Amino acid sequence: MLEFRDIQVTRGDFTLHADLAVAAGERVAVIGASASGKSTLLSLVGGFLAPDRGRILWRGRDITDLPPGERPVSFLFQDQNLFPHLTVAQNIGLGLRPDLRLNEAQRTRVAQVIEEVGLKGLDQRRPANLSGGQQSRVALARVLLRARPVLLLDEPFAALGPALKSEMLDLLARIAAETGATVLMVTHDPRDAVAFAPQTILIDQGTAMPPAATGPLLDDPPPGLRAYLG
Repeated sequence: MLEFRDIQVTRGDFTLHADLAVAAGERVAVIGASASGKSTLLSLVGGFLAPDRGRILWRGRDITDLPPGERPVSFLFQDQNLFPHLTVAQNIGLGLRPDLRLNEAQRTRVAQVIEEVGLKGLDQRRPANLSGGQQSRVALARVLLRARPVLLLDEPFAALGPALKSEMLDLLARIAAETGATVLMVTHDPRDAVAFAPQTILIDQGTAMPPAATGPLLDDPPPGLRAYLG
């Protein structure tokens, strides 16, 4: 279980509160108006932002003060965070070793993951020679290889068209099922939430609400969310 215990963080004139829990293995969308604190919530879990008050726990362990590299977390950003000078295989291999000194077993595993995400034959290409969807697959492959129990995604497919986005959400769901990861995905598109996440955290007026069933929440949204969705 991922727990936010009496969390408060202030950035400038904005304050976010969170006191909630996410069950292990759950797929959860994080939705709210622009600048409502969606990315802030993920940054707290990833260790890129420290709370002013409260604690963050994973499976009962306090991770509030751990640096990002020591947390049980993988983070996928909208820009995919690929290194342009590295090949597909090297970008994915970073999930195992940052120095890329992979042994034979690790190289074999990289090759397996490349095939699993539909990139067979593209292992020596660089990001500039890939489509947007292929770049997304590289980023997801690295996440799959890392096999961290918590996966955070900050609008990772926002730049993709509807059909390709749907394909990536399906692949993400398969990866989450294979790894048993707890997934928090920020999205501005309610269709993504419905397609991927049985549960949704709504952030409204500076408060992250406990996860609620996605369908009923979006079918009858509270006033703040209704105004945002239009």
